[in-house]
Amino acid sequence: MKKKPIVLFLFPCLFFGQNKMIDSLKLALQNAKQDTTKLRLKFEIAEVSSNFRITLWDSLSVEAKKMNHKILESACLNNIGFICNTQGDISKALKYYQISLKINEDIGYKMGVANCLTNIGFIYESQANISKALEYYHTSLRMQEEIGNKSGMAYSFNNIGSIYYNQGDVPKALEYSFKSLKIREEIGDKSGIALSLSNIGVIYDGQKKPEKALEYYLKSLRLNEEIADKDGIATSLYNIAISYDKQGDFSKALEYNRKSIKIYEEIGDKRGITESLNYIAFLLLRNGENKEAFLCAERSMQTAKVLGFPENIQKSAKTLKRIFQKQNKYKEAFEMFELEIKMRDSINNHETQKASIKKQMQYMYEKQEAITKAEHKFDLEKQQAVADEKNRKQQIVIWAVVIGLLLVIVFAGFVFRSLNITRKQKLLIEIKNKETEEQKQIIEEKQKEILDSIHYAKRIQTALITSERYIDKSLERLMKKT
Repeated sequence: MKKKPIVLFLFPCLFFGQNKMIDSLKLALQNAKQDTTKLRLKFEIAEVSSNFRITLWDSLSVEAKKMNHKILESACLNNIGFICNTQGDISKALKYYQISLKINEDIGYKMGVANCLTNIGFIYESQANISKALEYYHTSLRMQEEIGNKSGMAYSFNNIGSIYYNQGDVPKALEYSFKSLKIREEIGDKSGIALSLSNIGVIYDGQKKPEKALEYYLKSLRLNEEIADKDGIATSLYNIAISYDKQGDFSKALEYNRKSIKIYEEIGDKRGITESLNYIAFLLLRNGENKEAFLCAERSMQTAKVLGFPENIQKSAKTLKRIFQKQNKYKEAFEMFELEIKMRDSINNHETQKASIKKQMQYMYEKQEAITKAEHKFDLEKQQAVADEKNRKQQIVIWAVVIGLLLVIVFAGFVFRSLNITRKQKLLIEIKNKETEEQKQIIEEKQKEILDSIHYAKRIQTALITSERYIDKSLERLMKKT
């Protein structure tokens, strides 16, 4: 199964034509004024053009360091590590990945940390240090899940699936490969989709289903050609060659293999070169072309030893063993057989299988524990929400009662005030009525006093004044006397 280290594409690009994209970026670079913008555009141009020159990335990292742009600096160093890995300089690749990792850890850039962990895991897997590789892959996966980086999760699932495939656990390999494919389809990662399709084809090939495998390989090839991914195209061609070979079509198998190695040589992918050379040697040997087969197998072994990858050394040793057997060179054949067994055991032994299972169980346990904690936290939050809602309702009831009481008090105050005013008005009326009555009494008493006075005066007057009858009688006597 094919795996790729993560190249850090910090600025997403739309594949609407590589040349058009590069021209557009170069024009933007000419018009850019700020140094940081210029650096970012240089980075994008290098990404889109798939530039594999270490000197370019090194100069970009120096620029980024001067500007104190840590994320760009770490990305440049990571990509230098990727190029070193592709060229077979594993120790140098590991060095650059670790420097990039340190920068990302210092600035707390989790996505960068997770990607570097994946790449370091890739190095350890290539060196057949499966337990160490799984440790890095799972640590990266947990971090990618934590930050929600789907692209990184897809890489981790792909690489873990590859380990399961190499350990002979096909169901697990398929499970992780389809997980990776699903995520890549969700995010529209065409390069990643092509890689996942290719790997699923490899698994079906391992299950002796070459027709189904070929279906996935051809899908992968079309997608890689669409996005002009040379490494992906070479991988798809290599896998298609294997599929045709298993279907008994030698000429097509050889044709696609030669196409594959040509592209690998163009991009300087030593691992791809050694694998393709070894498979061409295998095909030629089976077709009776022993001399050319030996030349290809010998070159494959030399490249594999430079890489130091046990898997490639094992494959080359196995092919050379068969060639020596055909040539009756039993000593050399036995030496290759011993080397093959040694490399095979270093890749697939009991301890690495146990480490794989242990790491998987540890990951599943930690994941389940995280889910349990999350569910417990959710329950607590739900309970708290219910309590808060209950408290809110109680507060509403309390405030409603308080407001109701305030309204009652206000109303009672209003009523009391109204009653008080009425009482005062009534009291005033009573006072006025009383005063009126008293005044009436006084008037009546005054009137009575006046009348009594008048009557008294009249009596006195009557007593003092002689009555008319008396006067008449007196006049009458006087007249008689006269």
